[in-house]
Amino acid sequence: MLFYRASVDLSRSTLNYVAGLIRRHRKAIGSTWRLLNPGQQALPVLVHLRKGETFDELGAGFGLSTATAWRYVQETVMLLSARSPKLGQALRKAGKDGLHYLVLDGTLIRTDRIKADRPYFSGKHRVHGMNVQVIASPSGTIVWTSGALPGKTHDLSAARIWGILRALEHAGIVVLADKGYQGAERPVITPYKGRNKPEPQKQANRSHARLRGPGERANAQLKSWRILRKLRCSPGKAGHLCKAIAVLQNHRLAHG
Repeated sequence: MLFYRASVDLSRSTLNYVAGLIRRHRKAIGSTWRLLNPGQQALPVLVHLRKGETFDELGAGFGLSTATAWRYVQETVMLLSARSPKLGQALRKAGKDGLHYLVLDGTLIRTDRIKADRPYFSGKHRVHGMNVQVIASPSGTIVWTSGALPGKTHDLSAARIWGILRALEHAGIVVLADKGYQGAERPVITPYKGRNKPEPQKQANRSHARLRGPGERANAQLKSWRILRKLRCSPGKAGHLCKAIAVLQNHRLAHG
């Protein structure tokens, strides 16, 4: 086997943040010794999430067994996911931050499920995957991500399942969403549908898209972490991965 040096486009601040979570967790559970210290454990986890390297590749690159690499990643992902805010908490913070509106959008996390797994097949995207709902600020900062549902789940159905519409109404924050959420109760605002719309409706749709567009970039931020471009693990882990990466991405934006 050949070895080579590689890099990952994350800062020392991100590494220290993850290492701090691991260090506090080890102290809490009384873990006295491990093969890697917290900083050394954090690095392969970040490589896995950012670059999508497999557990075999992590093991070879960091001198770990495949099982140990898997265990380190799963532990750290759950620690990061636990730092993700609850929906009500995230919406209260958005209100305190003075955000005039939010953007709601669904994203499909592709999986390697076989064709027989029909619940995971998205008719919209024509691939297998998991539906994750994302709420973002007007600038595209990730405010909150949901858990994961099978890819066949419609965005509006997913929003109702996760209690998003009820929470938004309670928070009193206006939310822009695409046509997939038509039929949702206020405060969700969607574009007008249909052909040959009158000019005022066309202008309203253009304004709606212009305001919604930057917020929808939050999904692109999530998928800049290559692990989310196509999962090769249990589909049920997609939600925790998205939450973990949202925490990392927001820390990265806040601390460089």
